[in-house]
Amino acid sequence: MKILVPVDGSAESLAAVRHALQLVREGLRASLLLANVQEPAGLYELLRVHDAEAIEQIAREAGEYLLADAVALCSAAGVDHEIEVARGEPIHALLDIAEDEGCAMIVVGAHGKGESEGRRLGSVAHALLHDASMPVTVVRGAE
Repeated sequence: MKILVPVDGSAESLAAVRHALQLVREGLRASLLLANVQEPAGLYELLRVHDAEAIEQIAREAGEYLLADAVALCSAAGVDHEIEVARGEPIHALLDIAEDEGCAMIVVGAHGKGESEGRRLGSVAHALLHDASMPVTVVRGAE
């Protein structure tokens, strides 16, 4: 079984990694796919750099940097894991990764900062809950 865990380097996304690791410690036979999605290059980047390969390399390095703490948690726990750095709109990219990689579930951190009940989930967690074809667990980090 493979679990997709979107990671953006935030405390909330690391809480999702910890939750997925806890599921494995409790006996779930699974590996983790840690995914980071980088936004497409903006006009400024395109005009400034002029090199598509350099822009891709910068995005890849940024994604790997944001995944580093999650990778360290998985390594310390001895849990099999892979990383994926994608480009594009986060929700669609994450859904594509989950389906393409045969993930059985998604564990995502809640980023919502709103006061009202309907705004306590971040937009990515909310969209994944509604659009994913597999179970989604939303993990709220420590207050």
